[in-house]
Amino acid sequence: MTIGWLDLSAGASGDMLLGALVDAGVPLPVLAGAVAALPVEPVRLTVEQVTRHGLGATRVHVHAPASDVHRTWADVRGILAAAALDPVVRDGALGVFERLAVAEGRVHRVPADEVHFHEVGALDALADVVGVVAGFAHLALDRLTASPVALGSGSARGAHGVVPVPGPAVLELLAGLPVVAGPVPAEACTPTGAALLAAHVQEWTTLPAMRVRRVGSGAGGRDPVEHPNVVRLVLGDPVEEPPAAGLLLETNVDDLDPRLWPGVLAELLAAGASDAWLTPILMKKGRPAHTLSVLCRPAVRSAVTDVVVATTSTIGMRVQPVQKVALDREQGSVPVLGGRVGVKVARSAGRVVNVSVEFEDVAALARELELPVKEVLRAATAAAHRAHPGASATLLDREGE
Repeated sequence: MTIGWLDLSAGASGDMLLGALVDAGVPLPVLAGAVAALPVEPVRLTVEQVTRHGLGATRVHVHAPASDVHRTWADVRGILAAAALDPVVRDGALGVFERLAVAEGRVHRVPADEVHFHEVGALDALADVVGVVAGFAHLALDRLTASPVALGSGSARGAHGVVPVPGPAVLELLAGLPVVAGPVPAEACTPTGAALLAAHVQEWTTLPAMRVRRVGSGAGGRDPVEHPNVVRLVLGDPVEEPPAAGLLLETNVDDLDPRLWPGVLAELLAAGASDAWLTPILMKKGRPAHTLSVLCRPAVRSAVTDVVVATTSTIGMRVQPVQKVALDREQGSVPVLGGRVGVKVARSAGRVVNVSVEFEDVAALARELELPVKEVLRAATAAAHRAHPGASATLLDREGE
């Protein structure tokens, strides 16, 4: 697997994302080839190495002829449909522009098909979207995550005049996603950048656990004094997460009829607890009491808690995460006195270290044969060790040391 994380503390724009992709190893011809497939005036991509606050970064320049054409969403759909693009890139670009059209339509209170894209329908925006989509398709990431995106503050001049920052379309595109103003009092995230992020980022988080393989830094055109104006794309292999910790729930109870405890323990096990037990304790003022301890998986915590509250007189519980070290185990059975008794075998590094019989089976067989339980238990234990001699050998080895 390959995962990616975008550092968006400086915001995002189409050219910044293009630069981060190239700096992270996506060949420029992959992006340029997708852009060249568009049936529009010739658009070229060039690369420049720059620094932002001393940090080296790649800036991708989009060279497009001047144009005052204001394309609608229908126009952009036609351009993409006619382009000789890989279907994954075409569909991805259509998805990004659809987000833009819907957002602009809501902001201007017009149907999406009537939206004139202005800046985001210009040739450079077409190149940004198609190039970024092609770059991510080339990386074929299993998961793309990102930090909250800085949007900026203040105001900016657009096709409709002076607008507040964050821009209305940007806020619409990133509705429901984590955003911050950021350190720069200017537009930090463009509508094109916002639409690309909304379409590609699967999880918004701090840097996830990974083994870093490559970092790409894409520069924007400005170089503000407050913060390096770069998007960083971190690529790596996910680090296997440790097994989810189990939970230990405990409560001290000094006022419950002791005849109720067996039923409490039975209900806890039925609710999904891995184990439950009582420990006699002496509480303040010399009161005899019990500590109820319950082991469970996080997934059944709510059900287990409900049982504790409903069946005991507790008014609170302690909850601690715990880890479990478990031996490999297997279930089986052995013949005993004409019947069969269940057996549990535990192994460590492939070696049998413990063999135990199921006591309930032993008791049932003893009742059936009208024999003392201890006699059937002795016979079952001997049969289990004959069937699995490794545990006996381990004991003998230790006695001989």
